[in-house]
Amino acid sequence: SDFAGSGIVHMAGAAAALAGVLILGARRGKYSEDGTPQPIHGSNSAQVALGTLILWMGWFGFNGGSQLAISGIENADAVAKIFVNTNTAAAAGLISAMILSKLWLGKTALNATTNGALAGLVVITADPLTPSPEIAILYGALGGLLVPFAMSYLEKKGIDDPVGAISVHGVAGILGLMLVPILNKDASFLEQAIGTGAIFAFVFGTSYVIWLALDKTVGIRVGEQEEVGGSDMWEAGEKAYPYFMKGHGE
Repeated sequence: SDFAGSGIVHMAGAAAALAGVLILGARRGKYSEDGTPQPIHGSNSAQVALGTLILWMGWFGFNGGSQLAISGIENADAVAKIFVNTNTAAAAGLISAMILSKLWLGKTALNATTNGALAGLVVITADPLTPSPEIAILYGALGGLLVPFAMSYLEKKGIDDPVGAISVHGVAGILGLMLVPILNKDASFLEQAIGTGAIFAFVFGTSYVIWLALDKTVGIRVGEQEEVGGSDMWEAGEKAYPYFMKGHGE
């Protein structure tokens, strides 16, 4: 049972991303000689926050539209409940990740907070209709708490996932699928586990073959100069943020 795609959309995407990351490898400078992860900060935190809010808003259509009907009182009530659960799960994921970030890092890190919101959304996507809003809050909070640990674990294992896509969409997607049978009597843990494994195995396997074929033919990584200097100049002939680049105006 996967109402709006925690598995077939989100976990599938994470499986494809994992296959690509394993072939591509880490970014230059991400790990020191002894294997210690080094922080590489994004270029625009404001756009990260804006992108999260755009996704959050779009999720109402994503989850609500999966009801496939809005005519009639029953369908309208179902869509309304889906909207409420979607929003509360996202908010709970954001708040729980923000609190965890403050306790763990001593600061409310933006990336951790926004990923917490997305994790809550991914978790509730598996079944945004059956739970009550209170349970949706719990599910979202679980996602927001789990994803930062997953991101840290993957980073320590040498898997460089710049935006945390594997953790947000993969780990939270699996969590969402496995929470469904708790309240949805039409689903079972065994069926959910089999479905989860089947989706992951198929998508990861086929994606790995495709990534490998691309890597051996056209290539999937830019050269060292392009990576160090930034792909904007090499691909488009100009810098995305020239006023923030070293040497501007000299």
